[in-house]
Amino acid sequence: MVGGGPGSFIGPVHRMAAELDGRIRLVAGVFSRDAEKNALAADGWGVSRERTYTDYGAMFEAERVRADGVDLVAVVTPNHLHFEVSAAALRAGLHVMSDKPATLDLAQARELAKVVAGSGRHYGLTYVYTGYPMVREAREIVRRGDLGRVRKIVVEYAQGWLSRPIERDGDKQATWRADPAQSGVGGCIGDIGVHAFNIAEFVAGVQVEHMCADIAAVVPGRVLDDDCNILLRFKGGARGVLIASQISAGARNGLQLKVYGEKGAITWSHERHTELVVDWLDDPTQVLHAGAGYLSPVAQAASRIPTGHPEGFIEAFANIYRDFADAITAGRGQAELVPDIGEGVRGMAFVERAVAASRAGEGWVTLEGDAR
Repeated sequence: MVGGGPGSFIGPVHRMAAELDGRIRLVAGVFSRDAEKNALAADGWGVSRERTYTDYGAMFEAERVRADGVDLVAVVTPNHLHFEVSAAALRAGLHVMSDKPATLDLAQARELAKVVAGSGRHYGLTYVYTGYPMVREAREIVRRGDLGRVRKIVVEYAQGWLSRPIERDGDKQATWRADPAQSGVGGCIGDIGVHAFNIAEFVAGVQVEHMCADIAAVVPGRVLDDDCNILLRFKGGARGVLIASQISAGARNGLQLKVYGEKGAITWSHERHTELVVDWLDDPTQVLHAGAGYLSPVAQAASRIPTGHPEGFIEAFANIYRDFADAITAGRGQAELVPDIGEGVRGMAFVERAVAASRAGEGWVTLEGDAR
């Protein structure tokens, strides 16, 4: 692991998720630039001091010559380090699982796509919401054609934790997200907007082709955006709306997706993530439950315990790690469900194009984000 030292939110999540199914074990890392914090993290996670390194280059070199050297690197740093760590790991012959977004900017994402293609190694991104069983069930319902042709997609991701300028008070999680040098050109859009964008394309099975973005920094003095409202047009003719906000006071982690087809609609909410609501045009509403025997094999494979026993954020992360481990070790599993560098490039294209278009008042613009 690179990153994830004391005070990190996402590092411990990656560690717990990766180890949940017994397929992956944390054995080495560079957890912090601060030597004391680095050692503290290693001791807390049971990693030998011998395999706790001062920088990732030294780790890759030392682990390369060990008989029990690392196979996979989890990149859990702020955004500005994602490219250099991921590229170095791939070039060292290691598989990479990176926290999102893939890189600091689109140019880096396209360059990383070339590195991945030439490495012969697997690369994955933790767009975690694609790991939820009922999100995968929603995707299967759309793919089967149960809803008919998709006509409208509405996705909202509302948080309120940045309603005040807490980055100025030294809040670690807010400070780096509000800094363009560490976060990139996007604030809210790069932090949670890419999740909304990714889950919409993942479930609906169609890509955004055009968009009209209104992106703003609502809190006075804030440099990067904290509120995003974007109209979408998808390939094939579907229309959509994407809302991402971190200044929606009172909202916690309000991700919700609605996909409307010719025959009905599906609704998934993160706050009721074990359920999927299907509203039919001429038939009664259905509520599907995670873990139930009537779900698709893809959704059933994403649940570890019987229906009625809630699984959540860690388990969704773990599904991505488990699928990734299967792809690496056996060339099997749900490898197509693991977000890859293609999604990484599209995510960065979405962020940069939306921010630039909003600043310039361009109105409707084309989204071009093909990794290939």
